[in-house]
Amino acid sequence: MDVTIRQVEPGEYQALGEITAQAYLQDGLLDFGESDEYLGELRNVAKRAAAAEVLVAADGDRLLGGVTFVPSGGPMADIAGPGEAEIRMLAVSQEARGRGAGEALVRACVDRARATEGCVRIVLSTQRTMHGAHRIYERLGFVRTPERDWNPIPALDDITLLTYELTL
Repeated sequence: MDVTIRQVEPGEYQALGEITAQAYLQDGLLDFGESDEYLGELRNVAKRAAAAEVLVAADGDRLLGGVTFVPSGGPMADIAGPGEAEIRMLAVSQEARGRGAGEALVRACVDRARATEGCVRIVLSTQRTMHGAHRIYERLGFVRTPERDWNPIPALDDITLLTYELTL
């Protein structure tokens, strides 16, 4: 498989949204399943692309997965502060996993962060059960930052997101 990383094209928004939504659903990452409010955010690639850079991993014409790269704050940033870029919504389709697409997407984000003037760090949030993603992050030099762990839904105390950072 030959993985190419590039910006998503508008005609691919729906397909990438569905890949992202299905990855989260199939991995049991949405507490409320099909009725989870976050599912709409995962599917809304157009919104992400308007506020950040959305990248895809592709094998020819076939989309394998995607990621949202937030270069310097803005509406798509959850935890990034000054001088920090952020990775969000990394997802690879079930059938494409284990072939390097996820790592290639993260590497592309790291390269973009390094090319962003004033960026000294790249940060991200992840769920406790995203073990495959954790392995990618740690292999690429990201370290856990438990002091930044946070809960996106304070009314539910069991949804603490773990955080990682990579100093550039």
